[in-house]
Amino acid sequence: MRQITLGRTKTKVSAVSLGTWSYGGENISGGRSVGWAGQEKLDSQKALIKAWEVGINHWDTADVYGDGRSEQVIGSIWKTVPRDEVFLATKVGWDQGYKNHWYDVETMRHNIERSLKNLKTDCVDLLYLHHCNFGKNEEYFDDAVDVLRRFQEEGKTRFTGLSDWDLVKIMKFIKRANPDVVQPYRNIYEDTYLSSGLKDYIETHNLGVCYFSPLMHGMLTGKYTQPTEFPDGDFRTNIDAFKNESIINRFQKNAEKLREKFKDHPNPVMHGVIDTLVFDSKNSCVLLGQRNAGQVEVASSLGKQISDSDIKWVKSIYTN
Repeated sequence: MRQITLGRTKTKVSAVSLGTWSYGGENISGGRSVGWAGQEKLDSQKALIKAWEVGINHWDTADVYGDGRSEQVIGSIWKTVPRDEVFLATKVGWDQGYKNHWYDVETMRHNIERSLKNLKTDCVDLLYLHHCNFGKNEEYFDDAVDVLRRFQEEGKTRFTGLSDWDLVKIMKFIKRANPDVVQPYRNIYEDTYLSSGLKDYIETHNLGVCYFSPLMHGMLTGKYTQPTEFPDGDFRTNIDAFKNESIINRFQKNAEKLREKFKDHPNPVMHGVIDTLVFDSKNSCVLLGQRNAGQVEVASSLGKQISDSDIKWVKSIYTN
């Protein structure tokens, strides 16, 4: 697996890294489906071991993925996988705790201790603020950043990060938060990485960047043939595109174009949509959900070079 340098952390991580949101299984929070249905613990464990075997050495999770289940799965495999061979990231801030607001310091401190226990480690390599919702008047921002720095001083995390679905929000807080790594939502269909100014900021300041949901929750593979319903507890119930027949048909047609364009690649669709993101910016990796060992095998074929002209062509079929 090709490796990249994650910005100023100077750490080498796999260009295609492992996102473990699904390992938490189905989950409901605040009456909203926030998990992934149909995930078995054994499949998750096998995927983790296979990822280590093929050189996918950067694993990303969060305290709220299945209310800690994702972290617990990761913590269960250190007898097989050496902990020091994995760059391990988790997040804090989504759990509002009993005070019912994000970034309550007491809740953050409780949750980082719980995360370390779940992950069976004394220190994570990277700890993100999970989102940029710091209150109507930014009243929670200073405390959130301060406690993140304290965790770093206390040896609970090596590096700090900032994440959000909205890249404009990230840009609003990035200078003051001064993270080592940024985790934005990005895929080739929904892409504001350049227009938001985030790409230029990250490359100018030598930050690491890890894109999440690079497959648009699986839609960009073209595997969906009709509007699809998901069970309660599955995050995809909130995504309107899964109910939009015209978008589904478009992605199917684009998948056919990718299969023809990259027919010499063992996984042409994945090569097109994933490697386009990896190779159009510096210090970047993608957090690709890999729910079983078979999906890890597919992931291990990615991260290969793709030309500038092919990158331009792939983007054109999704944006024009």
